[in-house]
Amino acid sequence: MLERMIGAARLDVHVYEEVEADTGATLQAMTVVVLVALASGLGALGLGGGPMDVIFGVFTGLLSWAVWAFVTYVVGTTVFRTSETEANWGQLARTTGFAQSPGVLRVFGFIPTIGQVIVFAVTLWQLVAMVIAVRQALDYTSTWRAV
Repeated sequence: MLERMIGAARLDVHVYEEVEADTGATLQAMTVVVLVALASGLGALGLGGGPMDVIFGVFTGLLSWAVWAFVTYVVGTTVFRTSETEANWGQLARTTGFAQSPGVLRVFGFIPTIGQVIVFAVTLWQLVAMVIAVRQALDYTSTWRAV
């Protein structure tokens, strides 16, 4: 799982193809989402957040991930469908879950001044990873279609 997280963070399309095809990787993707939520919560602890914020963050992270995968699946396979598009919710869940991998660096969000820069940079990184995840899961040939 760690190798896949690193590959996903490195924006390696082969890793996204691998997790898309591996039906057993859904639990791993969910674990990535939980780890990122925990890292975000821990990073926020230094900014005045509390333990309940961390627990709530994990819950909302999982819920948001599942809903995002579903919405992306529906829109991607209907509105933006191409002749090559073939996907299911699990494929989107796995790829978008691993796309959150750079988010573990949010644990450094508590560092004065630089922490907010790190969180901002990681957010952009995750956005790029998410586009790649969607492109690969929906078998798009166009990155713009995935955007």
